Amino acid sequence: MTAITAPRATAKDSFLRMAIRLDAIISGLMGIVGVPFAHQIAEMSGTTASFEYSVGAFFIAYGVVVYALSRKEHIRRLGSILVAGNLVFTAAVVVAVLAGVFPLTSTGVVLMLGSGVYTLVMADLQYIGLRRIKR
Repeated sequence: MTAITAPRATAKDSFLRMAIRLDAIISGLMGIVGVPFAHQIAEMSGTTASFEYSVGAFFIAYGVVVYALSRKEHIRRLGSILVAGNLVFTAAVVVAVLAGVFPLTSTGVVLMLGSGVYTLVMADLQYIGLRRIKR
């Protein structure tokens, strides 16, 4: 009888792998939902439809690529890149809201800052996963 066991390093990176996949799935789903409703989201939020289409397409691509990369054997570097990227995205959202890049409605401000909170939570989960690998 043969048994298939995961290498010890894989057991340590399971939380990071889960956090990366969760980010990929949620981002991809938000893109899939966002693209067909881009005009409505733009009207509600104060952005433009082309911006919403672009964001939706980016989220779909991000979800597919990140999920595919999460299947690699070594994901420590990917985790580090995603933590940094999520932190940069969070900062960019806050700056965009404060700078008035778009004439945002109240709903738009909530949606933009909500996406910043989401990426901050994902960065935190991925950082926790990275810390667990280092043990």
